[in-house]
Amino acid sequence: MNNSPITTSIFDLFKIGPGPSSSHTIGPMKAAFDFLQRLGQLPETSLQQAADIHVHLYGSLSATGKGHGTDRAVVAGLLGWKPDTTDPVALLALLKDPAQTYPVRVGEREFGVGPEHIHFERKRYDSPYANTMVMRLAGSGPDGGPLTLLEEEYYSVGGGFILRKGEEQAGSSGALPYPYGTMKELKTQLDDHHLTLEQLMLANEMALTGRTRKQVFQDIDRILDFMHKAVRRGLRHRGILPGSIRLHRKAPVLYKQACGLAHSSDRFLIFLNAYCLAASEENAAGGIVVTAPTSGASGVIPGLTYLARHHFHYDRAVLRSGMMAAAAVGFLVKHNASISGAEMGCMGEIGTASAMGAAFLTHCAGKSIDAIEAAAEIGIEHHLGMTCDPIGGYVQIPCIERNAMGAVKAYNAFLLATSGLPSHQKISLDAVIKVMKATGRDMSTKYKETSEAGLALSATEC
Repeated sequence: MNNSPITTSIFDLFKIGPGPSSSHTIGPMKAAFDFLQRLGQLPETSLQQAADIHVHLYGSLSATGKGHGTDRAVVAGLLGWKPDTTDPVALLALLKDPAQTYPVRVGEREFGVGPEHIHFERKRYDSPYANTMVMRLAGSGPDGGPLTLLEEEYYSVGGGFILRKGEEQAGSSGALPYPYGTMKELKTQLDDHHLTLEQLMLANEMALTGRTRKQVFQDIDRILDFMHKAVRRGLRHRGILPGSIRLHRKAPVLYKQACGLAHSSDRFLIFLNAYCLAASEENAAGGIVVTAPTSGASGVIPGLTYLARHHFHYDRAVLRSGMMAAAAVGFLVKHNASISGAEMGCMGEIGTASAMGAAFLTHCAGKSIDAIEAAAEIGIEHHLGMTCDPIGGYVQIPCIERNAMGAVKAYNAFLLATSGLPSHQKISLDAVIKVMKATGRDMSTKYKETSEAGLALSATEC
């Protein structure tokens, strides 16, 4: 386990941005935007020697980057676009014409960036992380030879989180009132200080980000609003998703079916499936979603929270509190294993989302921290070893249906965890996260976002 305390904000875990992938779309866009800011800090003399910007993509960013729109995301970031304010229609329009270049302005200079400046490098790069981006401003020296004026190395580590080489350990600058790095430590803090989980999470968030209590609540409400907008859009939109698979949307059909089954015991389950598919299909279409904890898993929590709001009729306060419980579980996985499909396979994405969803449901139901832990543990336990093998590199098959399956497992984990005494649970959340990390480490890279094995090999049949 990681010995340092968790210093992740709720609003870093739940990020608003365009689909289809937090690692391949949101992360590269943020990295390219950061590189643009650093270009702007160069002296004019260096810029006068510059000729081109080149971006080199490694790992699964190279293997499935085309299908995930990584090249478009990089161009968008270099144009100064940010994930939470990007127009998804404008993003999808980038690079439609392979001959077109886009003007990147740095000071008084302008550089044209197009497909020829983005290199998908299938060779292995010596890096501590699976998904690496190297961004370079190149020019000519006094003798006419090649010259590198600025080079930065970035890592996309899942959920839209990025690290820049040399700043990997950057974290909170202030002390948290209730630090913890494991579920055991979290429970000790709750017991020692006689706190509820919401009180602890709120106090840490306020200390970490400087937000007031009111601002934290408002921003969680905003996250929920974006999640539920994605669900509603997905329930309306019909047709075929982008990409060569030509996959038909299914959410509107399921929703209509559920509405017509007034007296069927299947109705509840079909509604849940429809809500999860709706948000996930919007992600696959490049729409605005919320990483929860990743874009590939952005249907699980939205589907469950939409169900909780419209079927269980939980009010805003209960939903907010449940989101904090979900965040606590997401923090623990990210801190002690990984939420990246490139490192953990799909157990890092859907497995974590399912555990977060189980914690959300259990907390909303007013159950104890022991029950929340048990529900989250069950959620992860039954996703151990799940591969990440997207057909064609698109976040569609099996990704969309996996969101619905992950939500159903979350609901069942909630039922199992609250059906008896939580103290009878034999496996702790900390233990299953440790197993998760070991499983991801042992899993072949073929099964981790590269589309080189598993269902991805069925592409010719689609």
